Amino acid sequence: GLERIKIRSVLTCRSKRGVCVLCYGRDMARGKLVNIGEAIGIIAAQSIGEPGTQLTMRTFHIGGTASRRAEQTALQPRNDGRVKFLNVATVQNKEGDLVVMNRNGELAIVDESGRERERYPVIYGAKVKVNNGQMVKGGDLIAEWDPYTIPILTEVSGRVKFGDIVEGVTMQEQLDEVTGFSTKVLIDSKDPEARPRVSIKDDKGRTLKIPGTESMARYLLPVGAHIVVAEGDRVHQGDVIAKIPRETTKTKDITGGLPRVAELFEARKPKEYALISEITGTVSFGKDTKGKRKVIITPEVGESKEYSVPKGKHISVHEGEKVKAGEPLMDGSSNPHDILAILGVEDLARYLVDEVQEVYRLQGVKINDKHIEVIVRQMLRRVVIKEVGDSNFLVGEHVERHLFEEENDRLKGQGKMPATADPLLLGVTKASLSTESFISAASFQETTKVLTQAAISGKTDHLRGLKENVILGRLIPAGTGLSRYRNLGIQVEGEEEEGDKSEN
Repeated sequence: GLERIKIRSVLTCRSKRGVCVLCYGRDMARGKLVNIGEAIGIIAAQSIGEPGTQLTMRTFHIGGTASRRAEQTALQPRNDGRVKFLNVATVQNKEGDLVVMNRNGELAIVDESGRERERYPVIYGAKVKVNNGQMVKGGDLIAEWDPYTIPILTEVSGRVKFGDIVEGVTMQEQLDEVTGFSTKVLIDSKDPEARPRVSIKDDKGRTLKIPGTESMARYLLPVGAHIVVAEGDRVHQGDVIAKIPRETTKTKDITGGLPRVAELFEARKPKEYALISEITGTVSFGKDTKGKRKVIITPEVGESKEYSVPKGKHISVHEGEKVKAGEPLMDGSSNPHDILAILGVEDLARYLVDEVQEVYRLQGVKINDKHIEVIVRQMLRRVVIKEVGDSNFLVGEHVERHLFEEENDRLKGQGKMPATADPLLLGVTKASLSTESFISAASFQETTKVLTQAAISGKTDHLRGLKENVILGRLIPAGTGLSRYRNLGIQVEGEEEEGDKSEN
């Protein structure tokens, strides 16, 4: 069967104004190909706005609905084939299972001819029940994990030694009323220098090194972690030394309802957003400064990048681990502007569509992706000029994408240096205010400001949109008011028959 096909979408359409019929595809109301002149933007806004009345106005927090792959607890392939490990670092635990020790690993199922049939991400701490290259049947259990906690695992075998874990200062014993067991839970300490950690020592009391790296087997524990080993215990590589409950990792705590949709469409930074690695490289930790921890990412070539993570936040990468560009270094929601800068337009569009759909899905509302894509396309239609080349733009100027491309085509045709630009993400309010038509922008918000700016820069409004034509009382350029339908002569079929009927 077909594994993957290339499709056209609203986001990839190259037409300068609006979207072409084939990229939009089917008109959801009629089930046929959309008509030329259909006001798809208005339909998109209504399709998102109408079920929005069913969303709660207040923000409600749904306790730690972790990202979707965490809700599954096991991995079972659909097809028969051979298992192939892709970038999976494992150690064997005492039960003989392989335990995944890194974050961005994947398991692929490959058929006899070596073609990849399916691929699954495996999360840190998952137990893999098969070996690399082993044959499996569809439906076999190949990996499993605990969906409710994030483990902190040891990579070496040895004895446990606590550091800076002092009862009442950095740690508290909590009694679980259901089971009667007491657990050691880390709390926020007043001491800025305290770094609660578990070290793994050999029999002579020396801290062991993690194999393959120069770093020591010291595991810093975030606030809220539950320690599951005792001082002096013997641990085997792959054993869990602490668990972080998924609720406390603020797992993409879905701020439900309309506020979340508004936050996405307005392209706001989330309150506590996760830092994302800008480059691919190896993680190491620098010296702590003023209550922040330094994470350094060193690429194979080029300069390393430093990030400061507030103390007590769980850093989701380990010393010596390899991270890809765009991977979050800590827990929390992503900042859409970071995704755009690091991963590009496609990943950002996918992120926005998925996140908006997530809110509606929780309410059991089905919306076709294309409506959200129409709006995301409008949010991404400007670019910010990076290098001017021989163009008339200024550095840092915000320009409509199609004007930027036209100018570059003109320059290339003359053999001159084209300008370069980065994509720009604008929230819907900002995007509406910065449209080409100043009449449309003035009818929306900040009327005096928009009109004075238009007057100062001597703008011309070509009346291409709906709002500006409504304001001036002209025919709107949509539906049958489209310029291509304006000057048609109408001829009614079978005029003679009409005449006969009227005599009766």
